[in-house]
Amino acid sequence: MADNTSKPAKPTNKTPPKSPADPAREKLAKRLSCDSNSSFEGAAGRELSALEEAFKKFAIHGDTRATGKEMHGKNWSKLCKDCHVIDGKNVTLTDVDIVFSKIKGKSRTIIFDQFKEALQELSKKRFKDKSNEEALQEMHKLVEGKAPVISGVTKAVSSPTVSRLTDTTRFTGSHKERFDPTGKGKGKAGREDLVDTSGYVSGYKHAGTYNQKVQGSK
Repeated sequence: MADNTSKPAKPTNKTPPKSPADPAREKLAKRLSCDSNSSFEGAAGRELSALEEAFKKFAIHGDTRATGKEMHGKNWSKLCKDCHVIDGKNVTLTDVDIVFSKIKGKSRTIIFDQFKEALQELSKKRFKDKSNEEALQEMHKLVEGKAPVISGVTKAVSSPTVSRLTDTTRFTGSHKERFDPTGKGKGKAGREDLVDTSGYVSGYKHAGTYNQKVQGSK
């Protein structure tokens, strides 16, 4: 006798099958997510110190491609000048160059950790009357929060030759006619002979006074 008891139907899987490319996409998305989270946590978890900010500002000075993570010798020298690390007595430009060459080794630049080592080396010379720890603190105070000093616009140097060539009172001939007694240019009137259509003869000094004379006689 046949068993008429029906077996329960298996639930259908409504989830669409994954395409062959799905694992690769998931792996890529997971890696990007991890990278973005780690970079965000690193930026938010630690703020730049005043010393690091100064290092970065001087590191990128004058170089649009610089990242602020490395500093060249030129910018190192500028930092020491602008922050008054160089005092001309205990620390000179030569001392700054020697320390930079010593710290950088075979590289052309220094990173922030090497930058701190360089400051420590110079602090012993800059503040000889203080302990090593106090000297380093004073050195950090000179640099912290500082930024590169931007030079002003170069002033034009007056030259006797230029002054003579631009002095309108010394002009002669047709050049003299192009300027009034105050040195202001006459414009078109100084370049062309304009026809006088006022009705007065050339050189007449009482032009425009006729109406005043007529009204005064009445």
